[in-house]
Amino acid sequence: MSPAGAAAKNAAVAQPETADTVIFEGGKPLVGEVSVRGAKNLVTKAMVAALLADTPSTLKGVPAISDVAVVRGLLEAHAVTVTEDVDGELVLDPRGVKSAHFAEIDAHAGSSRIPILFCGPLLHQLGEAFIPDLGGCRIGDRPINFHLDALRAFGAELEKSYEGIRLKAPQRLVGAKVDLPYPSVGATEQVLLTAVRAKGVTELTNAAIEPEIIDLIAILQKMGAIIVVEPNRTIVIEGVESLQGYDHRAIADRNEAASWAAAALATRGDIYVRGAKQQDLMTFLNVYRKVGGLFDIDDEGIRFRHPGGAINPVVIETDVHPGFMTDWQQPMVVALTQAEGRSIVHETVYENRFGFTDALVQMGANIEVYKEGIASITRRVPRRPLEQAAVITGPTPLHGANIRVPDLRGGFSHVIAAVTSQGKSEVSNIGIISRGYEHLLQKLDGLGVSFELGA
Repeated sequence: MSPAGAAAKNAAVAQPETADTVIFEGGKPLVGEVSVRGAKNLVTKAMVAALLADTPSTLKGVPAISDVAVVRGLLEAHAVTVTEDVDGELVLDPRGVKSAHFAEIDAHAGSSRIPILFCGPLLHQLGEAFIPDLGGCRIGDRPINFHLDALRAFGAELEKSYEGIRLKAPQRLVGAKVDLPYPSVGATEQVLLTAVRAKGVTELTNAAIEPEIIDLIAILQKMGAIIVVEPNRTIVIEGVESLQGYDHRAIADRNEAASWAAAALATRGDIYVRGAKQQDLMTFLNVYRKVGGLFDIDDEGIRFRHPGGAINPVVIETDVHPGFMTDWQQPMVVALTQAEGRSIVHETVYENRFGFTDALVQMGANIEVYKEGIASITRRVPRRPLEQAAVITGPTPLHGANIRVPDLRGGFSHVIAAVTSQGKSEVSNIGIISRGYEHLLQKLDGLGVSFELGA
């Protein structure tokens, strides 16, 4: 690499969030070690939960990702004091909480959907809350009606305007019976964050039970909440008058761990993922083993590696936990382009999550997307009206291309494809990946990937 190229690479490693375009030189196995810290899907919700307390909370293992920065900005806009210690430790003090102007909320929220989860805690603390227009990754229909219906059930009053939605609680919110049409993670979090200080008992049926949900329940229990997780996706919450701050280390990010595992498989590599936990990845590990990937588990993490020979095609059906997560299928699809035979991925959670495969086809992959899904008598997950399917036929050599990142998980998958491909790939809009992946370029550098910043 030239001195200029080396300087550009060093700049990219130093400031990954500022990089919009990165040029990767692919074709080498990823070998080495990466570490994963707190799960994006827990940490941001745990920060919101701190709003419910009368005393400060301490959250440990917080990753340096942009979604954390968004939530921190929203908390500070509401006069919550946030201080950062070494090794990803945050202290969140809500004792001065106050209302924020809608423009400030909108400015901090950006494309994040997290503001809606502020509603319950703010209604308890201030009697009012505001939701701006919500963004997030463009991966399918993500309606907020589940959230709004739940908040109404607790007694919140909603008023829509051109600015967004204003909510008020003229009196203390009351417990409710909430039956979710679908075990939505976000709606389950909404009910938990609202019910813990509502008057009376809340019964939530058809709840999500992902590990991040259980970890959020553990946090709320530390704060003084009374929450019972019953069989058949039922959660019962007895409301309490007040809550105290927590001291908690966040569950490790299983989605990032699975992404690096898929990268090892796609590139014929060998990656030790420090912090990965078997208990949170058991469904993924079963599929990984069926594909032919090898893994070794110890107390500190999991080593993922390619077997050295051919890898096998598989059939995957995404589902809510404990099924195969939708966030896992995108990086796994890249690995399946190198499997010998035909793989099928049934996406039952989001209807637009195969948009990222267009770039893979441009790079030489043989992938056909079925917009209305594929029926099969061997299916275990019930069909959904909006599901899709992808058929991946391999192995196909991938070659470099100019591609644009569409969303968080699809973006990481594009990076895996770029480092798997022979030749150079220019990947733009790469900054979106920093929403959920901490120090991405530093980690790739440590695994032996060659890259430099684009113009």
